[in-house]
Amino acid sequence: MHLKRKAIPKFWPVQRTGTKYLAVSDHEKNSSIPLVVALRDVLKVIKNKKELKMLLNEKKVTINGKIIGEVNYPICLFDSIGFPSIKKYYRASIKDKKMDFQEISEKESTAKVYKIIGKKVLPNKKQQLNLTNGKNLLSAEKANVGDFLIVTNENKIQKVISLKKDAEAIAIKGKHMGKEGKIKELVKEGENNLAILITPNKEEVKINIESLFLKP
Repeated sequence: MHLKRKAIPKFWPVQRTGTKYLAVSDHEKNSSIPLVVALRDVLKVIKNKKELKMLLNEKKVTINGKIIGEVNYPICLFDSIGFPSIKKYYRASIKDKKMDFQEISEKESTAKVYKIIGKKVLPNKKQQLNLTNGKNLLSAEKANVGDFLIVTNENKIQKVISLKKDAEAIAIKGKHMGKEGKIKELVKEGENNLAILITPNKEEVKINIESLFLKP
């Protein structure tokens, strides 16, 4: 499936001039960028789809540690793209309200941060944690909706962390999208739960906590 270049989501860091159509992710279409676009048009590590298909056939590309075979596999926020054979890894983040890819270490690529968006007790009394990106985990961990989990590529929970003072966070939506820094204080204004974020240049911004994500 393809999309007219002029209609691509605003968070895609690609020019709106060029070929008429661009590929669309196989799923998570509204919150991701397809692998071929990320590697060809953003990171520029391939020249065309043919090169990507060769890499995929040789099993040289991973997403969050999993070998990928789909050209249009969706790259979501905080996913890691890996090229294990040359030990190159990149993390999807946000910069200037656009998806951005930052080079990371191999160790950093072995885990990802997810937000708990729901909980459910199954008939066998096991706890299911519903996470961002449609991911679900069965776990006995004591965690609440709104908490964050650091989860390894083997689906093991490394740590449960809460949005609180001194936590490093980044705004993933809204007018402050891409702002990052340390939480100075959590406040309530009317119906809104806000965090006062101190950016690296000492700017203070108020951000709705629903728009915040802890940095990986």
